[in-house]
Amino acid sequence: MGKKTLASASKSKEKRQARKLEQRRIADGMSYVTSANRLKDLAPLCKELLVYSNKDLEIDMYIQRVTELNRSVLDWAIDLTERNMKRLYETCAWGWNRDRKVEEMTDDAAWYLIAKDKDNALQAFSHFRFDMDFGDPVLYCYEVQIEEGGRRRGLGQRVLCVLERLAQATRMRCVRLTALTHNPSAAAFFRACGYSIDDTSPPKEETNHYEILSKATEHVEGEDSEEQSRDGAIQTDIH
Repeated sequence: MGKKTLASASKSKEKRQARKLEQRRIADGMSYVTSANRLKDLAPLCKELLVYSNKDLEIDMYIQRVTELNRSVLDWAIDLTERNMKRLYETCAWGWNRDRKVEEMTDDAAWYLIAKDKDNALQAFSHFRFDMDFGDPVLYCYEVQIEEGGRRRGLGQRVLCVLERLAQATRMRCVRLTALTHNPSAAAFFRACGYSIDDTSPPKEETNHYEILSKATEHVEGEDSEEQSRDGAIQTDIH
């Protein structure tokens, strides 16, 4: 009886310790997300990646909160998303709801990575957020959209590289995104870039029109991010 009591007490202690560790992990994650969203300028975290060229394609990128984004740029991003995604949404359980998509894209938590060519023509964008998702601090990529003229030229991969660098610099656990399963070219692209099924992705028997993919950061636990200390310096489908 005594042995069982000691064993029970030991298990209870282990459970308490596990709960404390989990609570600490979530608290740390929330602090990372809060710190990331307090940053006024993300460019210094990925400056060398914001210039891209491939043959005759020359791209400059910049990052802004949706609240600071020029209205004409935001309107273009919404229009491009509709042009690229409306038909895909209409052929799955979600359906296309423009008002709901606009509401999502204009949420105050949204950040935008905008890509322009040498003629100042808008070529691509990503809508992303720093958030807690299933208890993890993540950079959630809601959109990667590219104009037809910029596709198949490495621009999409560079956009993801920027997001991955931002996730690492701000101590996010991963870049996480949602991909439609009936958009095989997007699925192939993400996997070629190192993304795989995330633990949070629903079982195939529960849903067959989307999956959650992610790519873990290479952040070393306990390593301080120099960039984070600088105040002011510091549903996704590709088509």
